[in-house]
Amino acid sequence: MNLREIVRRHRALLIVGVGMGLAGAAATLAQPWMLGRLIEAVALDKPIAWTVTFIALFFVADAALNAGHAYAIGRAGENIVFDTRRVLGGRLLRSQFPAFSRLEHGDVFARTVSDTSIACLVIAQALAQVVTSVFMVAGGIVLMALLDWKLLLATVGCLGLASGGALLLARQVRIAALKNRENIGAFGSGLQRVLGAITTVKASRAEERETEELARLADRVRHSGIRVTGFSSLLTPAMNVGTQLSLAVVISWGMARVATGSLSPADLTSFVMYLFYVVSPLVMLFMAIGQIQQGRAAIQRVTELGAIPQEEEAIPQEEEEEKAGEPRERAAARESAPAVRFEGVGFSYQEGVPVLRDVSFSLPRRGLTAIVGPSGAGKTTTFQLIERFHRPDSGTIHVAGHDTATLKLAELRSLVGYVEQDAPLLRGTIRQNLTYANPGAGAEDIARALRLASLEDFVAGLPDGLDTQLGERGAGLSGGQRQRLAIARTLLQRPEVILLDEVTAHLDSDTEAALRDTMAEAAGECAVLAIAHRLSTVVQADRIIVMEEGRVRTIGTHRELIASDEVYRRLATQQFAAEDALT
Repeated sequence: MNLREIVRRHRALLIVGVGMGLAGAAATLAQPWMLGRLIEAVALDKPIAWTVTFIALFFVADAALNAGHAYAIGRAGENIVFDTRRVLGGRLLRSQFPAFSRLEHGDVFARTVSDTSIACLVIAQALAQVVTSVFMVAGGIVLMALLDWKLLLATVGCLGLASGGALLLARQVRIAALKNRENIGAFGSGLQRVLGAITTVKASRAEERETEELARLADRVRHSGIRVTGFSSLLTPAMNVGTQLSLAVVISWGMARVATGSLSPADLTSFVMYLFYVVSPLVMLFMAIGQIQQGRAAIQRVTELGAIPQEEEAIPQEEEEEKAGEPRERAAARESAPAVRFEGVGFSYQEGVPVLRDVSFSLPRRGLTAIVGPSGAGKTTTFQLIERFHRPDSGTIHVAGHDTATLKLAELRSLVGYVEQDAPLLRGTIRQNLTYANPGAGAEDIARALRLASLEDFVAGLPDGLDTQLGERGAGLSGGQRQRLAIARTLLQRPEVILLDEVTAHLDSDTEAALRDTMAEAAGECAVLAIAHRLSTVVQADRIIVMEEGRVRTIGTHRELIASDEVYRRLATQQFAAEDALT
């Protein structure tokens, strides 16, 4: 993500705002000069009507231009914030799964919500303030030099000392602000950690411990925030010291020169007004520099997050399409190809620690296939490789006859439906969750998906039916209902392959039986690949893939494997024995 490019899109509004600010500054700078001429006219008993009129016009123009400047810059800043959040949100949603999984989600939230606002508003407002303040200070100094260069040297000497100290303080503000933003992100991560497991916290009687931990993180934010406030609060007083000293020098020395006749009262009045007019933008300049230093910390954090690696789009398929022939021939080839085919696939999360080793198998276009094996055998990793959340280190994976490495992600994921173990749902209505992968689904398709998932009667019995509101992660539904709704959502997608990741692991026997029926019915329309530790749910599978230590150990039916494979027999015996003990 390129923040400069985002800012460049709104440069027209920024230029208009800065232009109005500069014009307003010019109108402001004209006022002391005009007041000096008014004093001279009064002293010489000359007409003052036109002078007063011009002064009034400058006052009005100054007010109007400054209002326009504030509006234009503020609007540009909000537009930049919007574009940054839109682009950053898109990059996060399209980020590579391994890179995203390493992030602390609370810190991601802080960077996306808080840091973007600070960064972009500072870019627009503080930088615009720097431009207008520099113009105001430079213009005031030039006009002061025209009035009396000796008084100007005294003024610059006093203000220069104060400005040097303010620059040092501004650097400390940036360092402290960066630490403060990091601490805010850490607090957000800690808060999200406990709120995401609130039932576990309560059941473990850990409220006091977690409250103390959150307080510790919040105290780090407080300390770093106080440090930022402390350095920031010194900026204005540092400039005020220089201002007060220069004002004392100018007035005392200037009055002495007026008394000797070497300086006119009108010029001294104009010079003192310019001093005030220069000091205010000078203070604003250093305040803006301080804001920019804080904004640099936020910009750094936003830029780092925006650099998260993106999922690669597919290699163009012209060569593949040329080889495939005419559309009818391609369709026939696709229909005859296995639903999924692994050929010598190897994969490691960490170099030197393989998770999958030379995995090869294929799934027919229809039917239920189960994957079983001890924990750590690589079952869930196999699913994630099919969805291309990760890329294999070696070998190839084909879905519906296409190499997943060359398919566009949108096409690949339209062919594959994935139901995770915890069946995550989103806050919203049942309808919104059901049609999430197929927003344009019609009433008949929705009714079919509900029927296949055994949810038809349940939804019909709700007062608001499909428009019933659900809480976070599907709160308001039982575990089995959430699982079935997730399966119905996948069925509505009409995929070529459905992946079920231990969807029956935590269900009661009645709900499990209903889901087995749903799986069997779905298997009549497409390929269903299911991971299950409760082997009773896959006894009726057409075939079972047994994995061990990242390899495919053997493939067969339940009856064949019970007779021939020791690992499967051990898993089945242990599982069924556990189930018998519960009945």
